[in-house]
Amino acid sequence: MITIKTFVFNPFQENTYLLYDETGEAVIIDPGCYAKSEEEQLSAFVEANKLTLKHLLNTHSHIDHILGNHFVSEHYSLPVQSHKEDEFLITRAKEQAVLFGMQIDEPPMPGNYLNENDTIKFGNSELKIAHAPGHSPGSLIFYSENERFMIVGDVLFNQSIGRTDLPGGNLDTLLKSIFTKLFPLGDDMKVYSGHGATTTIGQERISNPFF
Repeated sequence: MITIKTFVFNPFQENTYLLYDETGEAVIIDPGCYAKSEEEQLSAFVEANKLTLKHLLNTHSHIDHILGNHFVSEHYSLPVQSHKEDEFLITRAKEQAVLFGMQIDEPPMPGNYLNENDTIKFGNSELKIAHAPGHSPGSLIFYSENERFMIVGDVLFNQSIGRTDLPGGNLDTLLKSIFTKLFPLGDDMKVYSGHGATTTIGQERISNPFF
């Protein structure tokens, strides 16, 4: 059974997810740790729970979701895994950081590209992948059909949806992704978003003002 640990990191209050099962193998999704104290918080949890990180995954490559990629990739010797269509965002990350008054190490480029219908395996567990563009061209969701949850980045929020006014964003594309990729997975699916509280597909279907 997968345990999901949530960290809220960086000035953007981004949700970083650490998933692990009874074997101690784990994946990290969207490491947003920026401050040294946040890096220490993450590594201390991994050490205390005797976890072995197997995958470094990004739902998308906006700066708030990749701030910890350099640290995690170096510290745990893991390649970044994300969708190729978001690669242009990584090349702009240092420039973006300056606009927010931040200084960051050069974020690593992906060592492995992820695509629709790929599967991520760790321990006795697996996550399936769907490509859900609209917030960014390469937005991905990671989901478990058996354990009924999905990690969606900024595709869908509790009572909202992701911004579409950033480079590569498109409202019609985002809504199509939600209706065709997320909703069919079932109303009981728990939704872990890139910011804010968890929700469910059923709750958003009936109460989200965008639908």
